[in-house]
Amino acid sequence: MPTSSLENYSTIAISIADEIAHIQLCRPQEMNSMITAFWTELPEAVKYIDEHALARVIVISSQGKHFSAGMDLSVFQNMSASFKGEPARRAEAFRRHVLKLQDAFNALEQVRMPVLVAVQGGVIGGAVDMISACDSRYCTQDAFFCIKETQIGMTADVGTLQRLPHLIAQGLVRELAYTGRNMMSQEAQSSGLVNHVYADQETMLTAVMKIAKTIAGHSPMAVAGCKEMINYTRDHDVADSLNYMATWQSGMLQMPDVMEAMSAGQQKRRPTFDNLLPKTGN
Repeated sequence: MPTSSLENYSTIAISIADEIAHIQLCRPQEMNSMITAFWTELPEAVKYIDEHALARVIVISSQGKHFSAGMDLSVFQNMSASFKGEPARRAEAFRRHVLKLQDAFNALEQVRMPVLVAVQGGVIGGAVDMISACDSRYCTQDAFFCIKETQIGMTADVGTLQRLPHLIAQGLVRELAYTGRNMMSQEAQSSGLVNHVYADQETMLTAVMKIAKTIAGHSPMAVAGCKEMINYTRDHDVADSLNYMATWQSGMLQMPDVMEAMSAGQQKRRPTFDNLLPKTGN
């Protein structure tokens, strides 16, 4: 499989085993802050895994005490330098810049396989944008979540305010956004932001990898269909979503995976399914 393109990143480290791609933010000394390279490397890696069907699940975690401090100061400094020139043209260019940043996390939603994220310590600013785009979230007891942008004089603009209201109550989203306060791990779990809280990172990663292994053992067609439908339903009404489901099923529901799942159940063995086809070279 063509994995060599995943080996030369400066902000993330990637390993693939047992149909699971593990992406780690790997700048612990800098609290995994999101420098300019990160905004290119993360979506490129995620899309590459999807395009070549290298895994059935993606798990994202990080090295060090904190998951991520969010946008690196250098990125803000570069933004500040761009606020020059004729206002309309400057604004048009900056809009394209923001859309590019948004695309980095849109990729997490757009890939065919589920993306699970396991966080510890600080999940700050852009890191909240990031985890909001993942399918499921898990954290350690020491984790805290902060929409930091408000505290530094700007509105969060890379997905938090668009995705978080679909994950937790509107009133809580507004409080977190308006105040910029920390949400601690137990509140994150009780509000529905995270699925489970673990004592430490090692315990968390063991548990999340177990969840990922379960997902990877199912038909990748069935799992991809679940992700497609859940994302579509979030953005459409029930009637449109049911109609799309019927259309999807009319083409995607085929018998080989169903029969294999049923046979494996009867024989008390692990089912074997073909991977999805690569997007490239079809």
